[in-house]
Amino acid sequence: MSESKGLVLVVEDEKPIADILRMYLSREGFGVQVESDGIAGLSAAKTLHPVAIILDVGLPGIDGVDVCKDLRNSGIWTPILFCTARDDEVDRILGLEMGGDDYITKPFSPREVVARVKSVLRRTNLVQTGAGPVVVGEVSLDSDTRRVLLAGEEISLTATEFDLMEYLMSQPGRVFSRDQLLSHVWGYSSIVGTRTVDVHIAQLRSKFGKHDPIRTVRGVGYSVEIA
Repeated sequence: MSESKGLVLVVEDEKPIADILRMYLSREGFGVQVESDGIAGLSAAKTLHPVAIILDVGLPGIDGVDVCKDLRNSGIWTPILFCTARDDEVDRILGLEMGGDDYITKPFSPREVVARVKSVLRRTNLVQTGAGPVVVGEVSLDSDTRRVLLAGEEISLTATEFDLMEYLMSQPGRVFSRDQLLSHVWGYSSIVGTRTVDVHIAQLRSKFGKHDPIRTVRGVGYSVEIA
């Protein structure tokens, strides 16, 4: 039997959906733990240390957004993929603002969910380059250790926030369109919605504060300032 790719925690109260996600993830070599309410999901996330979490927004007990908020406030930055039963931008954006890495709207293809999980894990577990940190202004980013220092102090970023900043800092001064950022960071096209990029940029800016090096180019996209 091949070695497990790690444990994925599925927090989903609809048993048929949870069962099919378990089946597809298991086929791809992941271990799977399923919980059906927010309280049990939160406990499992803290004790089992999964490599990724698939988190339904509408859960009994406490909802998915509050589960995510609790984890992030506890310093747990496991990648989180939100699932929502409503095609409601408010739900999706709120989830991302609380520290989610991605979202998908029901009904969804289980293959797509698995692909999204593999994508965020692939980005998180990139082979070390040995190139050392990249510095732009007061921000220092080290791809090998996946650490970000702001004015010498380490700050916590989600996996997706780190990947977005890493890509922007790969070419300081270059303006990247939202479509380019979606394609290179998230791995899918703008049909999903470029608002996702804007929310993550806003989250980065709130963490960088007065040392924020990100520049908005109206009607085009984003870059990081060289000076």
